[in-house]
Amino acid sequence: MTARVALVTGGSRGVGKGVATALAAAGWTVYVTGRSAERLQPTVDTASGAPGEIRALECDHGRDEEIVVVVEKIVAETGRLDLLVNNVWTNPKGFMGFDGKFWERPTGDWDALMGIGLRAHYVASCEAAKVMVPQGSGLVVNISSFGSRAPFHTVLYGMSKTALDKMASDMAHDLAGTGVSTLSLWLGLIRTELILSLGMDDFNGFPLDRAEDPTFVGRVIAALAEDPELASMSGATVVTAEYGRKHGIRNDDDAVPLSHRGAFGGGPLFPPVTDEQLGLETVDEVAAAGGHNGFAGE
Repeated sequence: MTARVALVTGGSRGVGKGVATALAAAGWTVYVTGRSAERLQPTVDTASGAPGEIRALECDHGRDEEIVVVVEKIVAETGRLDLLVNNVWTNPKGFMGFDGKFWERPTGDWDALMGIGLRAHYVASCEAAKVMVPQGSGLVVNISSFGSRAPFHTVLYGMSKTALDKMASDMAHDLAGTGVSTLSLWLGLIRTELILSLGMDDFNGFPLDRAEDPTFVGRVIAALAEDPELASMSGATVVTAEYGRKHGIRNDDDAVPLSHRGAFGGGPLFPPVTDEQLGLETVDEVAAAGGHNGFAGE
């Protein structure tokens, strides 16, 4: 058998580069996509001496047909696909800070945030499922954020991230019993090369010494792929900092990243918290008791 095979979309920098690097260090054969093989080369080079390897594939994720070709090429070369990490993303014009209210922003932001940030993930997931379901195994991971929970950047950003969480949840329903799982991940502040180059101790109030390394995210994904509880988690949104803490996963400098749950008003929306978990009465219990507060009988 060949090594486990992963596809990480958008792997030229940031999270994608870190995830690919960590997976190669864990022995995976990792394919990374980007618009330019030249820009992907630094990512490929991070696997030098690692148990696994990284291979670059050029792809414009704004074109469905190119995503199809990427998956076909991976299967032709390796015969399998075990992991898809939907990470590719593109900045709308004027991204830095997303200045302006939604009605002041160009409506063309939709093409970047929903076209690449959502549609491309859906297309890649469809193509991956066509390989993984007959294979009887696999994992699809969406890179999401706390923007699903609280206002963050812009309305379209939040819409796209919440849609990714819902996509993982509903795809898990269709994939039940196939051996294929889906997850969405809420990342915290990431210590990208750009962020670190700014020379700050904190970013918008979050301490950089407790932010997440891109490779930390990759180690979390590698652990999730091996987690014996993965099937029961399928469809859920996972907070990377919290999963990492629970499983002893740390940053490159051995720091433990902080969860942003409190700062953004709570945890994931999927799976939904049940009435029992909240200690609330269910509709059936209310009805059986004769009803109150607007329920059956009052």
